[in-house]
Parts: sequence; structure tokens; C-alpha cells
Amino acid sequence: MRAVTIDSFGATPALTETAKPAPGPGEILVRVHASSFNGFDGAVVFGVFKDMLEHKFPITLGQDFAGTVEEVGEGVDRAVGDRVFGVVRKPVISDGAFADYLVVAEGYGITAAPAGLDLDQAGALGLAGSAAVGVVEAIAPAAGDTVLVSGATGGVGAYVVQLAAASGARVIATAKPGAETEFVTGLGAAHAVDHTGDLDAQVREIAPEGVAAAVHLAGDPAQLAGLVAAGGRLASTLGFGPEQAEGLPLTVTSVLANPDTATLDGLAAAVVAGTVKVPLGATYGLDSVAEAFGAFGAGTIGKIGISVA
Repeated sequence: MRAVTIDSFGATPALTETAKPAPGPGEILVRVHASSFNGFDGAVVFGVFKDMLEHKFPITLGQDFAGTVEEVGEGVDRAVGDRVFGVVRKPVISDGAFADYLVVAEGYGITAAPAGLDLDQAGALGLAGSAAVGVVEAIAPAAGDTVLVSGATGGVGAYVVQLAAASGARVIATAKPGAETEFVTGLGAAHAVDHTGDLDAQVREIAPEGVAAAVHLAGDPAQLAGLVAAGGRLASTLGFGPEQAEGLPLTVTSVLANPDTATLDGLAAAVVAGTVKVPLGATYGLDSVAEAFGAFGAGTIGKIGISVA
């Protein structure tokens, strides 16, 4: 089967031929239809987690997946042909979704793709969407709260903007003038502020007393913390947590994505209902994943899709 792999840290991802896997007890073989690029994939390539997680080369990249059940192992109730999506979650980084087939365990990181959820969309929903859910749960925005989202034009940020706006919060999103501003306001942001300018002045003009909550997906967390009113909240997906925020008059939470079944089902239902849009931008084929890496590094709006089927 085709798979996009690396054989060492720092290597350029390459399309290779590998053996088709087989499911064991409690496992599912998925025929992958679509995936998407996440910052996690870039971190794997450059060895960011090499001292924290076990890696086994060659590594097939790709965390998000959407496709159909090809085969099931003993103890799995799903039927061949069922539509599924989710996030690869394994103790060793080795198998990924930038491939024709993927084996995943039943029970966590996988759920049914309901009617009305396009598989291309589902392939860009799991990891960024579940991270966004965790972020919004951490800051718990109430109706009328002002929430600052730094990194709003990325995949996680695009979902955070929508979920926070849906809660009734007034969202301030970082975005450059032009296409980025149009993107975030189209997702429900009430204001866009240019992070390449004087961010403090722009935010204070909108919220003179500070914002109720801030989301750190990009930028300087200390600067963002300084824009939160005393007693407010800050959530970060980039490792800024209570230890780093010691002494600050706010509640700080470091968030990791948790793509459990309930979270994935909730995201799927929101997309089907039309309350959440999947922010798919450019889509690349398996033979163009190296280009997708370059595009991600250069900065893109929304999610980068990976078409497999």
C-alpha cells in the first residue's frame, strides 16, 4: 500500500510502498479516504517528542483519519463498510493515516461518521476539533464574556472561534487585514486584531478592563496573560500552564486534545447541524504531502486536507 513515511528525524516525508496491515483482536482496519495536516505531524518530523514518546521507524505520518471499515478483528462489532473517523492514538509513534490503510483500536479515538458528514470534512475534524473543545471547556465562556483567541486562523483556532462564539461570547481573533480577517469574522469573531501590530493597544481599545479569557494557540503567552482581567482564564495548547503562570491573578490551563468518543460524536453532530464549519483550505494528495508541509510552515488559513482515496 502507499504510505507517506520518514526514516529518520528531519527527513523529508516521502511516498513509499509498505505492507498492508492486518487487524488483531479489538482492532479495526480502516480504508483511509481523507486525513489532514496538523502541527503534531511537523513536530514528529523534527523530533520534538523524541525524548518524551517512543518512535519506531519508518514512521507513517498523519493523525486524523476518515474512511470505511475494511476488516475487523475479534471482539469488534463494527461492520465492513461502516464509515468512521477519528484520531490515531497509539503508545508508539509509528503508524499514521497518510496511507491507504490504517489499523486502530476500538474504543478510543474512533467513532461512526454520521450521514451528512462528508468524509473529506471528517478527515480534518478529529484532532484540531477535540483540542478546541478542550480549550473552550477550560475557559468556560459565558454569554457576554469577551474572549481573545491568539492563533485564530489555524485549524484549532478556527474551531475555537466558532465554539466560543456559539456560547454567546464576544470573540476577538488575531488576524491580519484582508483574507485572514474575512476568515475569522466569517466564523463568528466580532473583532479582528492584527498581531503584527500593537496587539495590546488594539485589544484594550475593545476591552479596556481586559478580556474575560484568552486562548494561547500562537504568540507570547505572557503578553496574552497581561490582557486578561484579574480573575479571568487562559488556556494554552503550547505548554503554558499553571507552573509558568505562577503568581498571575488568573486561572491557567494547559490543554491536550482528548478525542474520546463523546467529543468526536459531539463535533460530528455540530457539523451535521451546521453550527460548526470544517475550515478546510487547500487539499493535497499523498504524493504532495511534502508540499503540504511547506504550506503549513509558511502559514495557511484553516486546515490543510490530505486526500488519500
